[in-house]
Amino acid sequence: MTTTVLVAGATGDIGSRISRELLSHDVQLRVLTRPGSSTAAKLFGDDARVEVVTADYADHDALVAAASGVDVVVSALSGIRPVIVDAQRALLAAAVAAGVPRFLPSDYSADYRRLTPGTNRNLELRREFAADLDAAPIQATSVLNGMFTELLAGQAPMILRDRKRVLFWSSADQMLDVTTKDDTARTVALVALDSDAPRVVEVAGDRITARQVAELASELSGETFKLQWAGTTRTLSAMAAVGRRLSRDPDETFPAWQGMQYFVSMFSGEGELRHVDNERYGRQTWTTARDILKPWLSGTRA
Repeated sequence: MTTTVLVAGATGDIGSRISRELLSHDVQLRVLTRPGSSTAAKLFGDDARVEVVTADYADHDALVAAASGVDVVVSALSGIRPVIVDAQRALLAAAVAAGVPRFLPSDYSADYRRLTPGTNRNLELRREFAADLDAAPIQATSVLNGMFTELLAGQAPMILRDRKRVLFWSSADQMLDVTTKDDTARTVALVALDSDAPRVVEVAGDRITARQVAELASELSGETFKLQWAGTTRTLSAMAAVGRRLSRDPDETFPAWQGMQYFVSMFSGEGELRHVDNERYGRQTWTTARDILKPWLSGTRA
């Protein structure tokens, strides 16, 4: 039977990828957009399998109407408290009121369940919403994928390409979980169509340490990349706290200090995935750190 899926945040980076993956299956896709936005209509308007519905997150009745008749709600919303907590609470309340059987929150991250309070704002917001989701009369599944692998290629300040250094905090042998955005989106689509999905599905396109990253970077570039100890995760956490206090824009989604907090979560081991199951939906092709780093490092040799 055709599954009707409501996607919130379908015009964003990860949301558009999830929508594309869903449309490769037998689904009727319903895309939720805010009043006044034309982006969803431009992206999906020509596809007969896609229905664009409009609702403000402050309008409970409109959200309930948007969710009516849906088999599963998939959230790909991105932001901080007004979005991850407040907007998702509104979406969850509407899904429950509309009798939607299942809900997938916008997690797509490292494991936030064991984090020390105060060490990672964005992940703790997800944990806060998870408590509401667990208390709601709806079947929920979170997809945890570690860090997006693409961030290794320059955006996350771990591999210093020009200086031929790979930074690490505390231990160079701490395992890091990384998954590309497309592989994460594929997993989310499969989970959305799996009525027996558990509360949490963990996947990792690759699992790699900073030491292995340095070895890989050296191999791919033909240059020697050395490990560089950048301090302990406790020191990095303190630096992030200072950066947060001095921040001019407390509502910025991904400020520099938030990136520090992500590295604290990963290198401390608190955010490490413990139950990775890459074959839950059969053998898949996973994009590795090598696949992402090879084109980025190919021009490092002088």
